[in-house]
Amino acid sequence: MSEVRVDLVRTAGIFSLGGEDFEVQDNIWLVGDDREVLVIDAAHDASAIVEGVGDRRTVAIVCTHGHNDHINAAPELAAALGARIGLHPSDRMLWDAEHPERAPDFELSDGDSLEVAGTTLEVIHTPGHSPGGVCLYDSVRSRLFDGDTLFQGGPGATGRDYSDFGVIISSIRERLLSLPAETVVYPGHGETTTIGAEAPHLQEWIARGY
Repeated sequence: MSEVRVDLVRTAGIFSLGGEDFEVQDNIWLVGDDREVLVIDAAHDASAIVEGVGDRRTVAIVCTHGHNDHINAAPELAAALGARIGLHPSDRMLWDAEHPERAPDFELSDGDSLEVAGTTLEVIHTPGHSPGGVCLYDSVRSRLFDGDTLFQGGPGATGRDYSDFGVIISSIRERLLSLPAETVVYPGHGETTTIGAEAPHLQEWIARGY
């Protein structure tokens, strides 16, 4: 098995949706080796992400969903790295609200495979936090990069435009909790967790409604 590491760049800024603004800190995950890298999300500060990438070739910039705090640096980052941007088409309305002048370069679909540094990441469509939310799953190394679908302590936020609590619960139950318990979850905010640590709490989340 080749050495494929995960690097973290944290950036801070404003998340805006439905007329509300929130201060947030985002995780940008860099998956690759010393030669090439896949960038997962493009939040707030392109220069910080460019520094994290260094002199590696960028295979692609994958946006786990279209909320502005995950895409607001994407065009600048793509230009700086010479990379293409991928987004699920169901979140195109969110993208267009942020970047009306620049479209994503390719569409992500459930079951797609992305290759980087000799490893494969599978695209898993997990709507609920947004219609086009996706996760990237490395089955060999039991790693899940899941954007804002699942966090330590519960599902991603719903109750805002284009989100649905029942849908995100279905996505988590059917697509994520079926993964091996040892799978490490790398979320878009906060600390890592595992599928095994979160799975026993599903009914608690359903009962509380968030």
